[in-house]
Amino acid sequence: MTTPGEEDPVTSNFVRSYVITGGRPMPSADGLALHTLVTLAPDREMPRQASPEVRAIWELCAPGYLAVAEVAGRLGLPVGVTRLLLSDLFEQGHLLRRAAPPPAQAVDRETIEKVLHGLESHFG
Repeated sequence: MTTPGEEDPVTSNFVRSYVITGGRPMPSADGLALHTLVTLAPDREMPRQASPEVRAIWELCAPGYLAVAEVAGRLGLPVGVTRLLLSDLFEQGHLLRRAAPPPAQAVDRETIEKVLHGLESHFG
């Protein structure tokens, strides 16, 4: 614990966001919303000069689709930084993205009652 006016020591696990992003501004949320799904494009090789963060994204996204928010959470990075890294990989052709499914539509009451009655008759 530190005393007032004393700073916490910087460890190797502490890297400022602007170091990871190279000081570039964060992308808008329009292209990669939190629920946008991303995965590696088929037959792609990791860039030779890939940063540790890009390598981690590569390993996370290789098995299949993950949401942007899930990638950020697993990396322990801010969402803005993750969006920027994912955007870079997408622009280089390494990532595929899929929009999340549209929100569910409301079902009329009559349909819900029919389902409920069917369940009641089946399960008693």
